[in-house]
Amino acid sequence: MLEDSLPPGYQRQKPVRRPMLGPWQGVIDAILEDDKQRPRKQRHTAKRIFDRLRASGRRVGIASVYRVLELLTSEGFVQRIDLGSGISRYEPIHSGGDHHHHLVCDSCGKVEAFEDRELERAIHRLEKTSGYAVAAHDVVLHGSCSDCR
Repeated sequence: MLEDSLPPGYQRQKPVRRPMLGPWQGVIDAILEDDKQRPRKQRHTAKRIFDRLRASGRRVGIASVYRVLELLTSEGFVQRIDLGSGISRYEPIHSGGDHHHHLVCDSCGKVEAFEDRELERAIHRLEKTSGYAVAAHDVVLHGSCSDCR
């Protein structure tokens, strides 16, 4: 999963420098894959990854988990998402274009992903008219879900 990830439309300015993850790459891949089965609001937090590693008998500190996640983020393998709850979530970036944004219920904390082609087109139009080269973006919409209204 992490081996060939690249954000959609992203072009690197420097040659690819693969992070030195060694045996951790398989562990991280397995956790991220397994987390796809979890409810979205429980996925991919540093604490959750830390707890899973410790439960599997691995001796690792929470600071190491954060360092690896920040490295994966800076290298374009993982996207850090702040959904406003004070806890960042991390999602793998797939080269196949699995690009989405998030709806967050401020009452119950439910998080839902959404895709919107018109929104993507609007962002590309803005890129052309503004003169900016947008390397990445994330949209997080806050409100109340249907259960909480």
